[in-house]
Amino acid sequence: MSRESLEWLNTNTLIGHTDKRGTAWHHRASMQGEEPNHYPGPIPVEDVKRRLFGWQALSSPVYVEDPRGGLAQVPDRQAFLRSDNGHVMGIFSDGYEPHPYREWLVGNISRLLDADLSIGSAGLLKGGAVAWVSVEVPDNIRTPEGVEFRPHLFAATSFDGSLATTFKRAITNIVCDNTMAAGLAERGQQVKIKHSRHSKLRLTEAREALNIVYTLADAFSQAVGELCRIPVSRSRWNEFLDLHVPMPPHPGRSRTMAENKRDALARLWTHDLRVSPWQGTAWGVVQAVNTYTHHEQAVRGADRAERNMLRAVTGGVDDLDRDTLRTLSVVLDRSLTVAV
Repeated sequence: MSRESLEWLNTNTLIGHTDKRGTAWHHRASMQGEEPNHYPGPIPVEDVKRRLFGWQALSSPVYVEDPRGGLAQVPDRQAFLRSDNGHVMGIFSDGYEPHPYREWLVGNISRLLDADLSIGSAGLLKGGAVAWVSVEVPDNIRTPEGVEFRPHLFAATSFDGSLATTFKRAITNIVCDNTMAAGLAERGQQVKIKHSRHSKLRLTEAREALNIVYTLADAFSQAVGELCRIPVSRSRWNEFLDLHVPMPPHPGRSRTMAENKRDALARLWTHDLRVSPWQGTAWGVVQAVNTYTHHEQAVRGADRAERNMLRAVTGGVDDLDRDTLRTLSVVLDRSLTVAV
């Protein structure tokens, strides 16, 4: 990751509850200036407003160069740019309805919070064109199998057209700082609101998704326990690798990439403390693939933090973990659908 990306993460993201989760993998105290971006406890709502959302998204007409001289306005188009630095975040039709961060990610979240829930993380990506706020329970949950996690609710939206405003439940795995599918084999509950005229937040539905954060701990713990009780022998693990990372028959770049991926997964499975404690179980397989994808897989067209956060919100994490279980189901010749 470039120095510029690290500086962005250390000045444009806020990480809370570090006394429970530790510092984020991108933490660099020297890049945070006079005010640290890590909080031992919850992140104050006012800090999110001041430090991340202290600017407005302004609508502006769009112009192009007129070959006859001067500029010509593009009809029925508008650009949204940051009021503090002029960064153009996206260009849309006149029917696009903006969802300002302070209103949709702070104001509405504040109306949903109660005594047992608080802001655990928040941030800006893509020059401020994407933003998220995460609502979390105060304490980590630890299963009898030693899996420590935090259930939470993502709220995210964008000014570049990449995201509808989304409220989605998820899991943070503490040992590897990974986001995992809340339902494992099932798609997690979510609420999406498009950026169209007359769009509005359905607070009742968002509250229902938020309430599930309370029950999610027991359900996820049950799913982890079930997967930990399913044995995966060395030969079955090798069969899984053959299906998950097929080996091209001829030498070349594709084969080298496949060999490197298989080697990385085997190292995680055998030696890495983020995975190896659950080696020989179905949970270990899910953990190996998820950890590899989050922390080692090559990223194209984005930095790793941006890719991981967007995957968490858009459902890519759900797809990743479900696909892992589907492949393992074929290897074990049994259903691994975990009802959550």
